[in-house]
Formats: sequence, C-alpha cells, structure tokens
Amino acid sequence: MSGRTAGTALVGCYPGSFDPPTIAHLTVAEAAVRQAGLDRVDLVLSRRTLGKDHLDAASVDRRRALLDAVVAERPWLGLVVTDARLIADQAAGYDAVVMGADKWAQVVDPAWYGGSVAARDAAVARLPRVLVAPRAGERPAGVELLVVPDHIANVSSSALRGGAAHAAAWALPGIRPESPPPE
Repeated sequence: MSGRTAGTALVGCYPGSFDPPTIAHLTVAEAAVRQAGLDRVDLVLSRRTLGKDHLDAASVDRRRALLDAVVAERPWLGLVVTDARLIADQAAGYDAVVMGADKWAQVVDPAWYGGSVAARDAAVARLPRVLVAPRAGERPAGVELLVVPDHIANVSSSALRGGAAHAAAWALPGIRPESPPPE
C-alpha cells in the first residue's frame, strides 16, 4: 500500500495491545486520518505483543471483541489481528504507521531487537511514514508529530485497567476493563 494512486485508499496501521482501548486510542486514530490524509486506520492487535507475554489467547479474544465493537461504528477504522510482533512487521504494506511517543521509544530501542543496533536500524528503515502522538512531554524528532489535545498525552490503559479513579473518564463508552481490582 505504498502511496495513493487513482482509486486506491491511503491506509495506516495503529499497532497496540489495546488493553483496554481508550479515548486516547480513538483520538490518535482520528488525528491520523484527519492530519495525514488517511482514508482508513487499521487497529493492529498482535496475538503475541512484544513485552506483554502475560496476555494469553483469551485476552486476545476479549480485546478483539471490544475492538470489533469500536470499529463497527466507524467506517474509517478497521481491525487486523496478526502474529507479527515487531512494529515494522505489523506495518508492512501500509502507507503509514501510527503510535504514541512511548511506543516510538520502544521501536528505536535496540533491546527489542536482541540488543542489535543493526537489526533495529533495518527494522526502522522498513517502516512506512511514521505518525507519532506526543505522550506526557515526549515529542520525538525525526517523525511526523500528530496534534492531539494535551489531556490525551496522559491517558493510560494500565491506569484504567488498574482501576485508578482518575482514569475512569478514559474508557470508551460501553467498554470497561474486564476485572478491575476490588476497592
């Protein structure tokens, strides 16, 4: 999907664990469509997300069902489930890859490539256009920064999943973490 030709859509991918999906995920996807001229953004859910080895098949199925509900109401949003682990592999064939600044920091960290700077550089070189949403003061250079509301930069699926009272407003309507801890 490299570039737009007559009659073809410009499509981006937005890899993530979406555990759970939040208002920030949706806001960032909307910003990518609006600001980068994308026709669609596919949320890309890996069955084996790097750094999230605690997530099992039941968790993937649960998150997929939540995301199915999110994309069902938005024709500009799609969902792809993959076995690919690296962002560069998940983004293969797309016109753009969308992520938060925290994810970009992981993408450029050689630790995710067995400590190999050469492997990291090769993976980064395979990426399509990179669209990054600032995150809690992180504004990386060398990528296209998306403009999102300041309050989105602090939204965290982990805090929402953990039941933090201040995080309740971050949930998408009708979507709540499966088992918040007892209060």
